[in-house]
Amino acid sequence: MTENKPVILTADDKSVELAIHSGTIGPSCVDISKLYKETGHFTYDPGFMSTASCRSAITYIDGDAGVLMYRGYPIEQLAKHSNFLEVSYLLMNGELPSANQYSTFEHEVTHHTMMHEAFRTFLYGFRHDAHPMAMMTGMLGSLAAFYHGDLDLEDPEQRRLAAIRLLAKVPTIAAACHRYSIGWPIRYPRNNIEYVDRFLHMMFEVPSEPLMLSPVAAKALDLLFILHADHEQNASTSTVRLVGSTGANPYACVAAGVAALWGPAHGGANEAVLQMLNEIGRPENVGSAIDKAKDKNSGFRLMGFGHRVYKNFDPRAKIIREMCHQVLAELGVNDPLLEVAMRLEEAALKDEYFIARKLYPNVDFYSGIIYKALNIPAEMFTVMFAIARTAGWVSHWLEQQNDPENKIGRPRQLYTGAAARDYTPIAGR
Repeated sequence: MTENKPVILTADDKSVELAIHSGTIGPSCVDISKLYKETGHFTYDPGFMSTASCRSAITYIDGDAGVLMYRGYPIEQLAKHSNFLEVSYLLMNGELPSANQYSTFEHEVTHHTMMHEAFRTFLYGFRHDAHPMAMMTGMLGSLAAFYHGDLDLEDPEQRRLAAIRLLAKVPTIAAACHRYSIGWPIRYPRNNIEYVDRFLHMMFEVPSEPLMLSPVAAKALDLLFILHADHEQNASTSTVRLVGSTGANPYACVAAGVAALWGPAHGGANEAVLQMLNEIGRPENVGSAIDKAKDKNSGFRLMGFGHRVYKNFDPRAKIIREMCHQVLAELGVNDPLLEVAMRLEEAALKDEYFIARKLYPNVDFYSGIIYKALNIPAEMFTVMFAIARTAGWVSHWLEQQNDPENKIGRPRQLYTGAAARDYTPIAGR
């Protein structure tokens, strides 16, 4: 980090010198930490769109250029050459693992996949039709009750072990929530197969017959997990950090992240894509849907197009598009909704209205299609996102615990309520 010539800010008759910090790459930041003390003024930034809440060395995004990097590695290279567990190690530790380091890491994750048997009783307390994200939030929060006695947050090894446990157990819990919701018996993890294959077996295998998986299914899911593993200071990651700033148990922090991810403006976008495809209904309706999307008065909006951060294109979408077409081709899925999706993609990519506004299909568009093709139900789409994003959440939590500048999060406000007034007894109101 380098220092630049400071900014002088004058408010009323008071001036303050504010330092400018520069990171490795990306925009510089004006340090406003002493602004209130020196001038009596706060800053006002709804949604924190212009505010850096922390220093982080994990993920870098350039939305204008369509760049996403994990620990300096372009997402394109990781998607092509790596796998989700190796990417998780990279996010958590800052460097790619050696062969021995990867083997040790994989062994640790594999042998922390089991749930405590008491979890079954806890799970059975939910209504059978509860949303899986509601169950995930409760189940992950309850992990704090199972591991509260051997977690000293001052001990780096115990912090690391908590992160490993989360990475290992979230897929087991996710699959259990799904199976409970459809009345299937919970499937224990098979530790003789790899991370993504193990999850798919826990999701779909039944005791009466073995599950025959297409290799493309595990490959597609592993790729989606890589692409969703982290995305800088988004709403759910910021939530994990905010809760973590209080010194809360890491399992509670991740449960809070899951709750934030559940929002339709955040992790629920790929589920909204499927709802949109259902609304369009048939391939022959795509043309009229495109016309309605251009009409601001129609109330119809194309979901899964454009991105709040990426103003040109979503680099993850360019990667997953090819896999999406491969999945559909190799699985030979005959589903009218998937035909609607492909027709919609083709039409939008050729339409000048969408091209001029850079409204290209994003990662949510393609991930929803892939999940649908893999027979993952729509209510599990955001859960899939949570499995992948756990790698990022625990990495940010670990980084935060080592940050000497870490302090409890306490945003301020612009108060617009009533000024001081006197209480009136009820008889006189």
